[in-house]
Amino acid sequence: MLIKEKELKKFFNLSYGEKAPSREEWESLYNKQVKFIDPTQEKNGIEAYIKAQDGLIKRCDDIYLESHSIAINKNIAFVEWTMGLKIKGLEFLYDGTTRLIFDEEGKIKEHRDYFDFCSGTFGNVPVIGAFLRWLYSRFVD
Repeated sequence: MLIKEKELKKFFNLSYGEKAPSREEWESLYNKQVKFIDPTQEKNGIEAYIKAQDGLIKRCDDIYLESHSIAINKNIAFVEWTMGLKIKGLEFLYDGTTRLIFDEEGKIKEHRDYFDFCSGTFGNVPVIGAFLRWLYSRFVD
């Protein structure tokens, strides 16, 4: 069973103030042995995945996620998105892409997020932000 774009949009769109997906919703979409990777962590299994999502939600005052485009080809999907995290009165924005690989039943068996954690987190912090921009420029100039 192939997943449809409409189903993915449900999980990759969340407005500030909205409730995140429930455990049952995550379990309906993800394989029990899912492998989750992002720039800050690697988790294996649905329990670890849900715990990681719950941890992010608990660390933030509010979260939003907006998908911009979704492409599905056979058992692989890519989702381009923007994520906003409100923490202690500050808003952190991250633009990123997720690659999803589906199993034979149409559930996600691998979820990998690609985004620039450092710029989104520290880019606007005095001194640290300037240092990061300088450091990045050393690699591209």
